[in-house]
Parts: sequence; C-alpha cells; structure tokens
Amino acid sequence: EVQLVESGGGLVQAGGSLRLSCAASGFTFDDYVIDWFRQAPGKEREGVSCISNVDGTTYYADSVKGRFTISSDNAKNTVYLQMNSLKPDDTAVYYCAAGLIILYDSNWYELDYYDYWAQGTQVTVSS
Repeated sequence: EVQLVESGGGLVQAGGSLRLSCAASGFTFDDYVIDWFRQAPGKEREGVSCISNVDGTTYYADSVKGRFTISSDNAKNTVYLQMNSLKPDDTAVYYCAAGLIILYDSNWYELDYYDYWAQGTQVTVSS
C-alpha cells in the first residue's frame, strides 16, 4: 500500500521557521519525484518545490526561493521542506506528492503528473 505521511505543520509567527516531513512507503522511492504543493483558502493548489530522487534536481517557486529548502533522505524514504523567514502569505495546507516524472522547469508544478498524495498539513503564519 502506497503511503505518504506528512508531519511538521503548525502555527508560527512571521519570520519564524518550520520543517515539514513527508515519509513515503509502498513504492520505489528512489525512482520518484517528490513535490510540495500548497493551497490557501480560495486559491488554487500551487507547486512550492520539488526534488528528484533520481538525480537530485530541485525546483522552487519564485515566491519561496531563498527561504525554503527541499532535501531528501533516501535511506529514510523521507523528503523535508525547511521553511525559513515565513510570511503570512505562506499560510496554506501543504501537501506532498509523488510522481514518475522527467523533470523540466516547465512541468514540475503540474498536479496531473503526480500519482500519490498525502493528506495535507496546515501551516499558519501569524503577522
């Protein structure tokens, strides 16, 4: 059974940090791209960052570049999203997703390319 289990969400003040974790099981982790998406109330789900477990390629949305860092621990089948200098605009439900994708900077944020999704974790940044 495929599972993606997130942890690490919560409430933080603006300027603070959080680290999200996405633990995967039930598929060959090393073959997949793991992406973090987020969805704020009334907005569409958007790609935040992704990492290829095949070659380590990473992409970031412009809105988080320089503040967020994605990393993968293949021994633990876990992907992390370190979020620093958080802003109220980062408030959203964050989802990790896994897909078999040949990554390009023009496709990493396309929801349809991802096969497996986690349940979502709330991140709230207060001003």
